[in-house]
Amino acid sequence: MNDVRWLSAEEQEIWRAYLSASVAFSAHIDRQMRQDSGMPMAYYEILVRLSEAPHRRLRMSELADASLSSRSRLSHAVAALERNGWVERRPADGDRRGWVCALTDEGYAALAAAAPGHVTTVREHIFDVLTPEQLASLRDIGLAISAGLRAECAAARAEDEEACGA
Repeated sequence: MNDVRWLSAEEQEIWRAYLSASVAFSAHIDRQMRQDSGMPMAYYEILVRLSEAPHRRLRMSELADASLSSRSRLSHAVAALERNGWVERRPADGDRRGWVCALTDEGYAALAAAAPGHVTTVREHIFDVLTPEQLASLRDIGLAISAGLRAECAAARAEDEEACGA
């Protein structure tokens, strides 16, 4: 532990400000989504990813990657979305091991109904409180953090696939 690069007071302040904002906003938008549309933010993200995919369907592995979810967590979420009639799972064409998740018309309608509240919350708590310069910086910061985590995320997905027997 002698080689630990401890955070300076200023770095500690930056880290805590980022963490507080991130956790508070994530909790707020999840609460808003549950109150307004009866779905957690994670389900909304899955429906969005499917709505943007060709023919509104993705292989489960692609959906896990796109929604930044582990395969096991995604499988549980998709099961709940299936019970609501919002998605359907079916075997992938020509691949006995693969599965495809498709957005149903009911799922698309649920997404369309949830979108205004989601967008309003994002606009009010991100875009309306930051300057254009801060928004550009936020984009750059998000991209830099994501790029810095790319290798670790790929390794985690590989471990997840191995654990699931994929």
